[in-house]
Amino acid sequence: QVQLVESGGGLVQAGGSLRLSCAASLRTFSTYTMAWFRQAPGKEREFVGAISWSGGSTSGSDSVKGRFTISRDNAKNTVYLQMNSLKGEDTAVYYCAADRFGSGGRHAREYDHWGQGTQVTVSS
Repeated sequence: QVQLVESGGGLVQAGGSLRLSCAASLRTFSTYTMAWFRQAPGKEREFVGAISWSGGSTSGSDSVKGRFTISRDNAKNTVYLQMNSLKGEDTAVYYCAADRFGSGGRHAREYDHWGQGTQVTVSS
């Protein structure tokens, strides 16, 4: 059974940093495109960024470019989201998602596996 477990969320002041981790119980982790999404209360789930199987290609939404970095360690079956210069509007539940041989799309429906989410709250 596939499990994605996020960790690293919490409360941080505006301008601060957090690093989220997502540990995956995927036997062939290196064949999965991994992505981060987020969902704020009352809003739709929003694409944050994605990273290709090898880690050689990443993409991110305009709202986080230059502030957030996605990376992965295939030896540890883990994907990371480094978040810097956090703003109040970054407050949301953050989810990681996996799509085998995926193209790194920005739509949630493209991803087959999801974690339970981790709360990030940015105080101003």
